[in-house]
Amino acid sequence: MAQALRPNTVGGLFATDGKPHPLQGTLLVVTLVLGITSFVTAQFYSLHLLSSWTGLVGILTGGYGQWISETTRERFGLIVGLGASGVGFFLGMAHGGLFGGF
Repeated sequence: MAQALRPNTVGGLFATDGKPHPLQGTLLVVTLVLGITSFVTAQFYSLHLLSSWTGLVGILTGGYGQWISETTRERFGLIVGLGASGVGFFLGMAHGGLFGGF
């Protein structure tokens, strides 16, 4: 029987199509930075404004990045950033919210 040939993709999960995607790469980096910032600052009660706002912006940029992403590498990084942004956002909301608990 004939078997389908797979392209040689080293690193399977992080395979790319070999083309540059500058917008998607920028959104990936921005989402990761915002997610890490939101997650770390959410651990401190007094930094709820920073964690909730960076989490919200990270969720929005990550969602748009998921919508236009083209490779598994981009989607994987965006999901990690989205998860960190979501946790930071919700902890920031629990600690006082976007506007300081009005």
